[in-house]
Amino acid sequence: KSTDIIDTSHYLTQAFADWFSREAAMSSDGQRRLLLVEDSAFFRNMLSPLLSAAGYDVTLAESGDEALKLLDSGDDFDIIVSDIEMPGTSGFDLAKACRSDQRWKDTPIVALSSHSSPEHLKRGREAGFTDYVAKFDRDALLAALSQSLSIAGDAA
Repeated sequence: KSTDIIDTSHYLTQAFADWFSREAAMSSDGQRRLLLVEDSAFFRNMLSPLLSAAGYDVTLAESGDEALKLLDSGDDFDIIVSDIEMPGTSGFDLAKACRSDQRWKDTPIVALSSHSSPEHLKRGREAGFTDYVAKFDRDALLAALSQSLSIAGDAA
């Protein structure tokens, strides 16, 4: 029987000429740096291993305020995943702060929420979130991260 074999590397380089050279935004060990901002220990403990297993170098922040301290200290990330409802600085406020700061203004930010009404989605986009994902949808989160990083890479 004959079998078609697709040379994916050929098509990737046709669509994205720099596909195999996108290492500048990765950490020293080749992983994308991801900031997970989540006030719930349950969700941090659930998502951190998932994101690490997906190849991300995960840094945890327990609040929006802690994430802003990382911004102020000069830390840099390829992507940010943030809860929207947190005490102190909310995810919406964090996204607005990131968009108003030159260092993180172009960093993709994915919102995590248990609310996904059209009003919440609109508010998230207005605040500066790149994408909006339900907290328990792991597959959607991984897809949103991949897509957001791909879009950010194309824009650079």
